[in-house]
Amino acid sequence: QVQLVESGGGLVQAGGSLRLSCTASERTGSTLTMGWFRQAPGKEREFVAAINWGGGSTYYADSVKGRFTISRDNPKNTVYLQMNSLRPEDTAVYYCAAGPRSWYGGRPNGDFDSWGQGTQVTVSS
Repeated sequence: QVQLVESGGGLVQAGGSLRLSCTASERTGSTLTMGWFRQAPGKEREFVAAINWGGGSTYYADSVKGRFTISRDNPKNTVYLQMNSLRPEDTAVYYCAAGPRSWYGGRPNGDFDSWGQGTQVTVSS
């Protein structure tokens, strides 16, 4: 499995922006789909965004579409999540994950099986 380390979380006011980063421990991370998930208190973990290995395909949850942007820098083994127009309901622990190499129907086809430790994002109203 790939080791993943997230950073960039914090406290921000509603309407503000944050950028999360996730660095993989090895170059194999650059051949995998990378994704972001989040878990709010008392709720199940939910999918946020994913990007294929080349960066040419992305997929977003409806709740973040148009506000969040996922990108990756393969030479740096790093994936980013730019979060704009943040809302209090975006408050959660955000997790980076490495997933399947294949896509089908415009979305990742398979499980995400390597996870980071998470970074807290808190949006105040």
